[in-house]
Amino acid sequence: MTRYIVGRIIQAVAVLWAAFTLTFAILYVLPSDPMQLQLAAAGVQEDSLTPAQLAAEKHKFGLDQSIWVQYWHHLSGYLHGDFGTSLAQSQPVSHLIGQRIGPTLLLSVSAAVVSLIAGSALAYVATFVRSNPLRVFLTRLPALGASFPQFFIALFLIQFFSFKLGIFPATGTQGVGSLVMPVMTISLLTSSVLAQVLIKSFEQTLRQSYIVTARAKGLSRSAVQLKHAFRNAALPAMTILGVIVGLSVTSSIVVETVFTREGVGRLAQESVLAQDVPVVLAVVTIAAAVFVFVSLIVDLLYPLLDPRISHGRGARIRVPSAAPEVSAI
Repeated sequence: MTRYIVGRIIQAVAVLWAAFTLTFAILYVLPSDPMQLQLAAAGVQEDSLTPAQLAAEKHKFGLDQSIWVQYWHHLSGYLHGDFGTSLAQSQPVSHLIGQRIGPTLLLSVSAAVVSLIAGSALAYVATFVRSNPLRVFLTRLPALGASFPQFFIALFLIQFFSFKLGIFPATGTQGVGSLVMPVMTISLLTSSVLAQVLIKSFEQTLRQSYIVTARAKGLSRSAVQLKHAFRNAALPAMTILGVIVGLSVTSSIVVETVFTREGVGRLAQESVLAQDVPVVLAVVTIAAAVFVFVSLIVDLLYPLLDPRISHGRGARIRVPSAAPEVSAI
């Protein structure tokens, strides 16, 4: 067990390091001069500076060093909790993210909770409803929900609930009303993904011998569904919990932009447009860290929840071959 835990932690660290390195490489090969962006944001023309002044500004942000030195400087800073300084706003990146993290956390957590409830409810009803036409319709519904682009869903909700009905505000971050449509936009995708996995898992679980035995013993249909089928079929959904949380976090970039919410997603969008490399690098790394952390927790909890998984000498997990697949994301 200890070897398994250590192995998973090493894998998580490796994934996080790879995400940081790949993002750094992509950002620093962009055909732009970060120094010019910083001066333009400050309203200073590069031609107005003397070579000595320009060199001092580059030295201030470490832009006069080689890319390998800059990479090590950023990596070592991240290890100590220092995300650097924004080129566009000349403020610590940690301060900028700290100002925006609250609304994003509220949006992401709310969307994850709604997705868990809605996806589980849809999967339960779609699997155990008695009407065959309704069952077919409900089992096809998650694939339809996962196929719509989020910006299209967001614009449709704004048009219908804000402009036509006037129920919720179209933009802003104030009040509970401004949270409803962004949560709906994110949870439509994530709940559809969860429902797809659960529906397949329910269908496979109902064909297991212990379900047939439970029915033969005279247990009621609801007792078999809730005490046996639902509990065991829900376990494979744990494997995509990290995906759902990751989608809830990354979707905030699109959603906060469309709904003009002041969150980290909006900060990322603004920083991409301004090519503010330190801010973009920090946002991507933090998003990857959230995804990796949740996936790590799921990996560590799954063997405790599912006794069918065994740890061999090499601390490998053996997942049942009937694990469900997501057919349309």
